[in-house]
Amino acid sequence: MTAIDKKALIEKRVNEGLRGQWYPVCKSVEVKASRPYGTKLLGDKIVLWRDGSGKLRCIEDFCPHRGAPLSYGEVHEGHVACRYHGVVVDGDGVVVQVPAMPECALEGRKAVKSFQVTEANDAVFVYVPSIDRPEAPELVMPDVMSDDAWAGFLCTSVWEANYRYALDNLADPMHGCYLHAESFTLAYGSKQDLMKLDKTDNGFRIERVGQTGENFDWTEFEVYPGDMFCFLEIPYPPAAGPGGVFRIIGFVTPMDETTTKVFFWRMRQVEGMARESWRFLYRAKMEKTHWDVLEQDRVMLEGMPDDARKREMLYQHDLGVSRIRQILTRAAKAQVEAELKQDSVAAE
Repeated sequence: MTAIDKKALIEKRVNEGLRGQWYPVCKSVEVKASRPYGTKLLGDKIVLWRDGSGKLRCIEDFCPHRGAPLSYGEVHEGHVACRYHGVVVDGDGVVVQVPAMPECALEGRKAVKSFQVTEANDAVFVYVPSIDRPEAPELVMPDVMSDDAWAGFLCTSVWEANYRYALDNLADPMHGCYLHAESFTLAYGSKQDLMKLDKTDNGFRIERVGQTGENFDWTEFEVYPGDMFCFLEIPYPPAAGPGGVFRIIGFVTPMDETTTKVFFWRMRQVEGMARESWRFLYRAKMEKTHWDVLEQDRVMLEGMPDDARKREMLYQHDLGVSRIRQILTRAAKAQVEAELKQDSVAAE
């Protein structure tokens, strides 16, 4: 294989999304024991449901009989049953029953892929294995998610853009004072600055040099074997009610090469009666403002061409953008090399 071919494979892997990762795919409340839930992850259709004990199950959204979507079917005795001809498949991808033909040869065969699945902080995560990491490592979540002093809400949105644009956007604090200049929380601060990037124990922090505590001034990314997330803080004026700064924790999931699902936990350090007051105020008034900001991001990224990276001209403010791209490319390179090595051994 030539260096050009290998480079193309690495770029393709980055564009599709890394394997060997946990990805959030939906809210926990969306997966029920009464009906299956279908979605896409890294270009593949998957179906989730809860079995008889309430355990999450996830397999390919593909009936082994004729390929009908299992997500169109129903949950039957803890398994998923196809709506087309009733074929029943369990959470390991094994055909357990073909109702239309008793003792059918399909029964007992593992026919579709199954995925490891878990849930944390109101979200369902699915693990996509890789050659170098076939078994799922422990899912790492931000510390504040398990801290009783913090309260928050999970919001999700589907964007018709490649997931890399969403990551670039999060690694770019400077866009806040421009794109979100008319928002309740992001209308402050200077429109000129420099950026600095600092490595951390588990990732990096990108922040503005000239101001702190005025706007969307910094983002920190944490990268672990198996998952990656970022967080940022937005100062709140007194009108936002009781509590500390407003923290946003973000995960980005590639559904396919042109569709992304973003997961944002909107968190605040607030306890006691003040917590209930803030939660009410957020739901009653402030939530719409935050959705408006998120919509500004979505519209902007969806309006960019898929190949914008081929013509872009980066400058100093894009230190964070360059860093997140380096992380993705290095991980993709390791995965592609592991796959090529396995193919070479198999060929011998």
